[in-house]
Amino acid sequence: MTADALTAKIRRLIALNGPMPVSDYMAICLLDPDHGYYTRSEPFGKDGDFITAPEISQLFGEIIGAWLINTWRRLGRPTPFVLAEAGPGRGTLMKDILRAGTIDPAFADAAQPTLIEASPKLRAVQAATLADAAGRTVWLDSLDQLPDLPLIMVTNEFFDALPFRQFILHEGKWVERCVGLNEEGVLQWQLGTAQLSTDQIPANITQAAQEGAIYEISPSRENTMAVIAKHIAQHGGAAINFDYGHTETAIGDTFQAVKKHTFADPLDTPGNADLTSHVDFDALSRSARTEGAFTFPIMTQGEFLLQCGLLERAGQLGANKPSALQVQIRADVQRLAGNEPEDMGDLFKVFCIAQSDQVALAPFSQ
Repeated sequence: MTADALTAKIRRLIALNGPMPVSDYMAICLLDPDHGYYTRSEPFGKDGDFITAPEISQLFGEIIGAWLINTWRRLGRPTPFVLAEAGPGRGTLMKDILRAGTIDPAFADAAQPTLIEASPKLRAVQAATLADAAGRTVWLDSLDQLPDLPLIMVTNEFFDALPFRQFILHEGKWVERCVGLNEEGVLQWQLGTAQLSTDQIPANITQAAQEGAIYEISPSRENTMAVIAKHIAQHGGAAINFDYGHTETAIGDTFQAVKKHTFADPLDTPGNADLTSHVDFDALSRSARTEGAFTFPIMTQGEFLLQCGLLERAGQLGANKPSALQVQIRADVQRLAGNEPEDMGDLFKVFCIAQSDQVALAPFSQ
C-alpha cells in the first residue's frame, strides 16, 4: 500500500476518463479504501504531519467544553441530546470536552457522546482515547445517521478536509481546473470540460477577476453544513465550527498539502500528505440560513478563546507548577490565540449556528 500504487491508480483513472477534478483527486488521495491518506496513516500530533488545536493543549478542549455547557443551558437544558463531533481525529477534543462536562452532572447525564467517523483505523484510536466513556460513546458513519434529538455539535478542522472544486478564468470563461497527465505520465494541472457561468459566481468576483484567476467552490462542504443546519432547525440545538479560511467569498488558490508539518506540492506523492483548502465561511453561512438555522457573526479563534476565559484557565492550570510547565502553557496560549504567522489566533475562524435568533450564545453577538 504505497503512494506509488495510488499514483498508478490515479493515472489509470485519468487515462480512462480524462482530467480529474480537484474534488475527485482530493477524495481519492484522502479516502481511497486501500491507499488513502486517512486509511493508511495516523497524521495527527507532533509525530504526525500536522498538529491540531486539541493536541496543542487541553486548554482548547476545556474552554470549548465550558462553552458547550453554557450553550446547553441557554437552549433550555434538553434531555437527552446528542453531543457530536465530526472529524474527531484521535478523540482528544471529545475527551477534554467530556472531562470539562463533569462540572455540571446534569449536562454529563443528558449528553450522548457521538463521533462521526467512517475510518475504522481512526475509530480504533478514538476508542482507546475515550476508554473512560466506552459504554456511552456512539460512532456513526455519516451525519445522515444522527438520531432525531436536539444536537449540540463541534467540529475542528473538519470542513477544510472535505473536497472542493477549482475554476480558472481562461479566455473569458470559468473552466474547471483538473489534474491530468503530461506526455511522460506525470501528474500536472490541466483544463477540464466543465464550466461555471458568470451568474453562478458573485458579481464582485467576476468584476475583479483577471485572466488566470482561480475561484473555489465546495458543494460537499455546503451540503454538509446544510445537513447540520437542517437537523438543528428541526430538532433544536447549536453547532460551533473551528477552521481556517476566509469570511467573505474571494478569488485565490488555497489548495495545499502538508507533510511532516511542512507545505508540499499537492500533486506530489498522492496519499502521502494531508490535502486541504481554506474554508469559505460566507458560503457555509448561506447554506445554513437556507435550511432555517440562525448564523452568528464569525469570530477569530483568538477572540473566541480569550473572551471565553483562556487566560484565566491558563493561570489556574499553571498555578504553583514548575516554571518549565508555566513556560509551556504560555507558549500554548500564544499558539492557540496569538496573531503571529505560526499562531492560530487570526487564521482560524469560529462559525456558530443555532436553532433560532432567540438563542443568545456568548461571546457571539447577534
